[in-house]
Amino acid sequence: MITRLKPSPSALRASFKSSSQCVRSLHQHMSAGRIPSPTPFVPNAQTFLALIGRNLSQHAAKIPSWEALFSLTSKQLRELGVEPARSRRYLLRWREKFRNGEYGIGGDLKEVVDGSGEVKVVAVPNTTNNRTGEDEAKTATSSSIRRKVVVSVPQAEPGPALLVGEAEPVKGLKVRGAHTITGPHVELVEGTRGSVARIKVKEGLWEQRRGHKVDGGERRKAEVRAKRRSEERRTTRK
Repeated sequence: MITRLKPSPSALRASFKSSSQCVRSLHQHMSAGRIPSPTPFVPNAQTFLALIGRNLSQHAAKIPSWEALFSLTSKQLRELGVEPARSRRYLLRWREKFRNGEYGIGGDLKEVVDGSGEVKVVAVPNTTNNRTGEDEAKTATSSSIRRKVVVSVPQAEPGPALLVGEAEPVKGLKVRGAHTITGPHVELVEGTRGSVARIKVKEGLWEQRRGHKVDGGERRKAEVRAKRRSEERRTTRK
């Protein structure tokens, strides 16, 4: 008969604590990846920090260049005074997302002037349609082979003649009804019936807001609420 010894609770806690520390400190030992190119909507480090929010723009002077933004390690950021640790983790997480082409709203705009990009509803050929090129040429005016998308256009212009393959839809924006642009943080341009809108760089535009604990969070909720009920009963007796 084989007897299997169960690990003691203290051993389990020590193992869990060690694993948690390893996971949490992983970002400190990751080597810096490639430095992506700035985009028209995010041309510099200051704009990046403002967009991701959580008051990280206060550290803009500590990160002087685009190269520094994408090459500084967590330890170096700490030495520069980027605190608390959760802010550094948040910055590193957004840095990796940007490196992988995962932008917030407006990050993929091609035409941006002074932090403002204009978008417009255009009709483009429906690439899901299986018609041949000859059939499309014969029925080019038919709405059945076209779809409406929102694209980035130069400001103060009626819009370029978009050729097949040149119209890249802006991520996060949709067309509601016949021609109304919908999406987060869009500002519709007056007199365009909703077919033209602008997206502007502003503090916290891409911010992923932190949750807040209710009654001490999941672990302490029962304890906090029990104490509150006890205090309420004690108060009503007086």
